[in-house]
Amino acid sequence: MAKWGEGDPRWIVEERADATNVNNWHWTERDVTGWSTDKLKELLLGLRVEGPEGSCEVTDVPKLDGEASINNRKGKLIYFYEWNVKATWTGTSKTGIKYKGNIDVPNLSDENDMDDLDISVVLCKDEPNTPLTELMRKEGAKKVRAALGSYVGHLKSEFTQGMILPTANGAASKPQPSQTKVKVDKTQVGSSCLLTLRPDSLTSISSISTCKFSLKETFLTSPDELYRTFINQNMVQAFTHAAAVVDGEKGGKFQLLEGSVNGEFTELVPDEKIVMKWRFKTWPCEHYATITLNMKDRGNETELKLECKDVPTGEEDRTKEGWKRYYFEAIKQTFGFGARLY
Repeated sequence: MAKWGEGDPRWIVEERADATNVNNWHWTERDVTGWSTDKLKELLLGLRVEGPEGSCEVTDVPKLDGEASINNRKGKLIYFYEWNVKATWTGTSKTGIKYKGNIDVPNLSDENDMDDLDISVVLCKDEPNTPLTELMRKEGAKKVRAALGSYVGHLKSEFTQGMILPTANGAASKPQPSQTKVKVDKTQVGSSCLLTLRPDSLTSISSISTCKFSLKETFLTSPDELYRTFINQNMVQAFTHAAAVVDGEKGGKFQLLEGSVNGEFTELVPDEKIVMKWRFKTWPCEHYATITLNMKDRGNETELKLECKDVPTGEEDRTKEGWKRYYFEAIKQTFGFGARLY
């Protein structure tokens, strides 16, 4: 038997005040099935696309079979989720005629990338043919895929806090680089399956429809402190509550929230301005938005103005709310920079 203070350091409980899961060595698990069911319905219901022929909207999610959990083993977070998703869509032609159809996604799983999902879009039996089916297959399937990608992003960002406990030396695990896969489009119409290889190199940024938006926020801190918050790795890890890689130099890369967000700093003016290439992992390959942060000293507070352009159409609300919640609100709560919201 080892003497007191000797042996495998992963089991030395006196190095943690709470003596709980020392150095994250034990397996811990959190069931997030119930939360996932609610989140998937929230993201899918109301999805809407419009075209010259009319409009289509996801009106019901009658079936969500599956489960989801988050596990911590030896300081590494492991996400398990597997879902069979069935939704109902309703189309309305320009003349007011209603049509109904179904959406089936049988393989939403941690084993598949978003681009590998099978999304089947069909018209209900006995419904007459309509161009709205094609609209839903092309544009609707894109929005469904983006919504499911958003679910995975929320899963990895909202439930990481508390899963990895601080160790005696405060060390944190670094996110593992994701493996590159050949992307395959498997969107289905009826019983037919369109199988098209989509090499990353063929993705054209110019072919992507984009939009822009701006935000304004006030922080009770100085411009230099707020500036550091965005480019200092330790501060980023603090307000995201997860391991991050941040190289706070011009041309430096960053990766946050278990790889859900990544980009590069393209211009840095100390205490005044930050320009970055920024993207969600679920966006088309190599497509980045350009985000500019301008900071102005307003005496006892700093005004931050965010300008964002080249966001893929349909991703504006998700991107905007993500910045409000996971950057602005998180920074205020973590560092006490709280101020009124605009």
